Amino acid sequence: MGLEFRRRDYRAEEQAHALPRTRTDTHPLSASSPAPHQVEESEGGKYDFFDPLRATDGTAEVSVNAIHLEDISSKVTVAGDISSQTRVRKEWISFKKMLMQRFPASKTSPISMVSGVLVKGVHKAIEPSSKDLHSGELDDHKKFEEEDVKVISLQECLKKLQELKDEINRSWCADDRVTSLRLSIKAVRLLMDSSVIQFYPTLFVLATDIMDMLGDLVWDRIKQKTEITEEGGFVCSLPDNFKAGDISFDAKETCNNWFSKISSVPELLPRIYLELAILPCWRFLHDPSEKILQRLVEMARGIADPLTSAYCRLYLVQCAQRLPHHDTGFLITCINDLKLLLMHITSAKEAVDENLSGNSKLLLTLIEPTIEYILKCLFMDLKQMDIINLLVSLGMKSNSTILFENYSCISIVLHYILKELPIRFTCFYAVELLHLVETTDDGSFDQSINFKLLGHRLCETVHEVNRVQLVVDKIIQVISCYDNLDAFLMVADAYLDIILENQLGTFLNMILDGILERICVGKIGETGLLILQSIFLKTINHFADIEKILALNHFVDILDMMHGSSRNSINMHILSMATRNGQIQDPTVIEVLLEVAQALYDDLDFSNMRKDDYQQPSRLICHFVYMVDHGTDVESHLKFLAHCRGGFSSISELQEILVHSSNNLAVKAMGDGNSSISFVKSCLAFNEVTVPAIPTSIRQLNLYIETAEVALLGGFISHSNGLINAAVNCLPNVDPVNVMRMAEDGDMIISLICKLCAMLVMVPGSHEQGVSWILRPLLDFLDSQSWIMPGMKVKVLSAFIFLSAAQSQNQLPYRYHAVSGESYHEELLSLSGGVLQDIVNIVIQESSKHDWFQDIPLLTVMHCELEFFVLGCSWKDSSRSLQLCCVILYNV
Repeated sequence: MGLEFRRRDYRAEEQAHALPRTRTDTHPLSASSPAPHQVEESEGGKYDFFDPLRATDGTAEVSVNAIHLEDISSKVTVAGDISSQTRVRKEWISFKKMLMQRFPASKTSPISMVSGVLVKGVHKAIEPSSKDLHSGELDDHKKFEEEDVKVISLQECLKKLQELKDEINRSWCADDRVTSLRLSIKAVRLLMDSSVIQFYPTLFVLATDIMDMLGDLVWDRIKQKTEITEEGGFVCSLPDNFKAGDISFDAKETCNNWFSKISSVPELLPRIYLELAILPCWRFLHDPSEKILQRLVEMARGIADPLTSAYCRLYLVQCAQRLPHHDTGFLITCINDLKLLLMHITSAKEAVDENLSGNSKLLLTLIEPTIEYILKCLFMDLKQMDIINLLVSLGMKSNSTILFENYSCISIVLHYILKELPIRFTCFYAVELLHLVETTDDGSFDQSINFKLLGHRLCETVHEVNRVQLVVDKIIQVISCYDNLDAFLMVADAYLDIILENQLGTFLNMILDGILERICVGKIGETGLLILQSIFLKTINHFADIEKILALNHFVDILDMMHGSSRNSINMHILSMATRNGQIQDPTVIEVLLEVAQALYDDLDFSNMRKDDYQQPSRLICHFVYMVDHGTDVESHLKFLAHCRGGFSSISELQEILVHSSNNLAVKAMGDGNSSISFVKSCLAFNEVTVPAIPTSIRQLNLYIETAEVALLGGFISHSNGLINAAVNCLPNVDPVNVMRMAEDGDMIISLICKLCAMLVMVPGSHEQGVSWILRPLLDFLDSQSWIMPGMKVKVLSAFIFLSAAQSQNQLPYRYHAVSGESYHEELLSLSGGVLQDIVNIVIQESSKHDWFQDIPLLTVMHCELEFFVLGCSWKDSSRSLQLCCVILYNV
């Protein structure tokens, strides 16, 4: 099949693309007269204007002729009061700061400046001033064009602009108005150069600062002409809402003179900026008319450079906000002009100017803030009926009954319209707005971002969204066409709250199916992970049952494909939600959560992370292990604990929980009789292996004693002896520095030793080691530790006395008779005598202190006296026992 050229009908194309033309009485670029400048309306009350400098273009679907300022004027915005003016100025200052932060220019990048004022220096650029400034003195554009283009750095440019601003202010203070105006013209000429487009927003902010300063100076001078006479006499004080009739003749002449000077500036752009700077001064001549703003908007159409034109309109809109009242007609015209401008950029698919080097996206990005600010001003204080008329004026609506039908808009303009629309209006016309976004895809703005913005706006009030089913159907159709994973996730995430709140589970499963399908094709990027994290977190927070979440299509499969901090965040939320509602008993859920906990643990770098960073994940894993319950299947539970011990070995807090859980399993299994003996031994062996892995000696001591109690409960004496011995061996490893720093650790050690003494009643000792085989190391520990206070020592020694009293009975409280006989009781008596002597020594030594009784437990000491008195009276050394008790009683 051969190729064939497309047949074209040039005449038909010319007719289709041509714009209607209307004769005008005045040229829009002509100099304005100092008298009130009026533009006559054509018959019928309508004014159609065709800019002679604009080339015909067939892409202009929304024609300028469709915009009629008088027909579309909405409610007048009153901003004349002081508070409103203050708010406007504050918003403008904030906007300029945002503009410079959003587009920071490199300090070392060279900047081409066509105006010689920055290169030659401020003082050299000042010509000898004259008392009167005639048009010929300002007509130096030929000289301006002949100047060589200079290249300077950004830092030097900023410095010289500040010097220029200071020099303008100094000249004004020296009553040299001519020089101030000449320098202001040179400063605003800088905005004619857009060769370095990245620097243009910064240049705009600096130049408009000078314009604002000039406007304030002129305003104050003209106002002063009315309030104060030339001789310095006070006439009156102008109110904020003054009228043109309140102004003196001299003040009006001065005002006319300034407008005449500005109208004689030959270059279009400086003339527009200078008139905008003193725009509020029209109030001194007559009440401001909408036709003044209309004329300035039409003049701005003569600026060929798109970036320069957009920022000129931005300054026009900002200056109009300072007027006491204005309508929205000129704002709509600015937006429609910008739409035509954007159509040229997007349709060309390349740079408008050769200096842009084809980077039209950068140009659109730089123009974007101007659209945002103008639309924000346009939608300010509008009612819903005004919005309908406004959309008609913007070409997005034909009449009040057919909204958005077969209409489109520029994507970047539509984005900020969606951002400013009232939420109730957005919810009511949700389906129509979705259709509008779908049909608007010109490349000026990412279409998926507009879908995302609309979704977030709708989710602000989910319950007010109209025709939810149609909205969700449309979104599913849209995202199903996206092959890009990030775009799919971004749009789906924006509308997920609507799906969840309306219980549309089928659509949720369709979204998850689409996510898995696109993940399998390509790798998930960082942006995709963040959006996927948002989708999963919304889903987890919506459902209260972990089983419902796991029942969703491909939830676990998608989770397994994630990684990094996003995966960790989702894992932590899953564990938190799963353990929130009590014990976890479903084996399938336990298996999935174990994999989640393991993935969370494996991604933690304990060697390079601070303790605070992994404290929350560790706590969630510990809580999950603690909440698992296999019911009567204790063997499966012990296997689960063994898996956790190996899988989470670096979490010391978890090892302690494992020992507690194992002891609970052993106690639970003891009700099964002899058949559970092997299982109980397995639990004890599990603990004997697990406890040494715990780094803290105090916690080891506690767990050894707890496990020994379980062993004694089951009658496993040999296990209990080994565990008690291991507990005693933990005491020398206690760090005295830590104990002295944390007093509660010392109290805990003393309490554990006393608990151990109480348990030793069931473990009387052995023939080989004697009855004191445990007590002797404990006594040595008491004598070797400097942090043990006298009261603590007396408490432990008293526990020894109580233990000896119990073990010296003829009828022991147990059936184990490994040790007995006269030597057994003599050893007990000998040990107790030494212990009692230690108590006496402590009491005598501490009794010299004024508040000694606060540190010594007196009731415990007196109880020990009685115990030992009974014990001593039964043996040969009763007189010595009685003597020691009397000494204690005397000191007490």
